[in-house]
This record gives sequence, structure tokens and C-alpha cells, in this order.
Amino acid sequence: MKKGILLAAVILLSTAGFAQAQDELSGTVDLTYLSKYIWRGFALYDNQSAIQPSIDLDLYGTGLGLNVLWSRANSSGFENTEWVNLTLSYSSSCFEYETYATDYTVGWMYYNYPDQPPGGSPITNLASRAQNSAMQEFFVSLSWPEISPEGVVPSYTIIKMWVSESDSEMNRYLRSLGSDGLGGYLHILGLSYDLPVEDLLPDFPEQILHLSAAMVYNDGVNAFRAYDVDHDWTHAVLGVSTDFDLGNDLTFTPGAYYQKAFEHTDAFNDQIWCSLSVKYAF
Repeated sequence: MKKGILLAAVILLSTAGFAQAQDELSGTVDLTYLSKYIWRGFALYDNQSAIQPSIDLDLYGTGLGLNVLWSRANSSGFENTEWVNLTLSYSSSCFEYETYATDYTVGWMYYNYPDQPPGGSPITNLASRAQNSAMQEFFVSLSWPEISPEGVVPSYTIIKMWVSESDSEMNRYLRSLGSDGLGGYLHILGLSYDLPVEDLLPDFPEQILHLSAAMVYNDGVNAFRAYDVDHDWTHAVLGVSTDFDLGNDLTFTPGAYYQKAFEHTDAFNDQIWCSLSVKYAF
């Protein structure tokens, strides 16, 4: 974790002088409730609910962003598997004014377990401690907002995950079970569409429904557990959400989601869940 924080600090400090001349620091503080925490197809916390506070910073209009998210289960027994994510990203666009105009985000994420128990027997505690190994990922996300005259926005995201230490307890434990370890790729094909709806509620003459669909190819990522994951298309997710402006820079966003597993296994199953989010912009 120290190396990751040091890398993020060096990048941020190296751009601070230029950044401050461009714009002001802005961002959002978010508090989200999830009826289930479905992480890239996997039902974490045994289908129990979770709460996720986060802060998202736009670094002076440079395109650089910094996000910190804390995922906490609302039930006991999951303290040692709750994580804090640190994400550093850069977003921009290219081919402006063209039909194939492309928005892109390139980023790096670090998963850390602040409540991971130190020490202990390497034999009796290997499995439980292995599940808490720190992970990293590098991702590239592309979208094409102008390519469809009907307003449908296609997207593609590729994610490469790996264990922070190649000879970590996690990889040793998974190799003892015949697995290649946690590392692998995720490929996500997505579609999104903003649907305006009039007179949905009395005080909101027009409401925008954010519709989304995604299909995921899992190439080895197994959610920090000893799941047997096929290298295949694993699941699809449909979602709908909408934003309510509460005034004073506050936004309330409810959402509902459905996951269809292509094959029912210990790792992937059909799921339905909802989210409730309150966001403050500054």
C-alpha cells in the first residue's frame, strides 16, 4: 500500500503547479447504500447489504482524478474482507466533432484491507489471510457518445488485475488448489442511454432515466476467493437509475439492477439489487 500511495503522491505533486493555474479543485462526496454488493458479477459479503462512502476529486481541470472508496458490510463477520480502494485516473477525449469522437479514461486502482489481521499461523490462517491480499489493477475505458444518432452510447473497458506481491500468500494458497491465482483480465462491453420521461413526479416535470446494459468476459479474475472461474463470457447486467436534485449541491440517486449469469456456478448467479446514493458536489 505504501508504494501505491507514494506513486500517487509523486504524480499529483508533479502536476500541482500546472494544475492550479488551470482551474480550481472540485469533486464530490458520496454515500451509497447497496442492498447487495455485486462486484463484477461476484456477490460479496454473502449477499448482505453494504454501505460505501467515497470522495472523488477533479484535480484542477487537468483530467486527472483521484477517488477513495471504503466498502463496509452492514452485517458482522466481514470485517476482515472489507476494503479501501484508491484510484488514480486520467480522462479526456479525442476526435472532437467527429461521429467517432471518443471519450477515454486510463487509470490504476489499489485494493487494500485496513482490518486485515497481522501475523498468525501460516498454516491455520493461510486461507483466510490469503483472501485479504492486496490487489492492483490497470484499466482503460472507451466510449463513443456521438456514434449513434439515437443517443445510444457504446463503451468498452479492459481491466488487468494482479496480486501486489507475486509470491503472496494468496497466490500460494490458490496454486495449492490448482488455480493460476487471482490475476487476469476483464473485458466489458456496454451500452447506455438517457431516456427523458415527462411528469414522472409532480415536482419534476422531466426526469432522465439512465439505462445501461453490460456483458462481461472474465479471463481469470476470481474475486479474491478460490472460485473456479471459466475463461468465458460470464454474465450480463441491466440497470436503471435517475438523479433527483435536492438543492444545495445535493443529489439523490436511486438505482435498480439485474444480473443474468450465463452459467450458474459458485462464482456467478442471477442477482437483483438496488442502490441509494446521496452525493454532495463542491
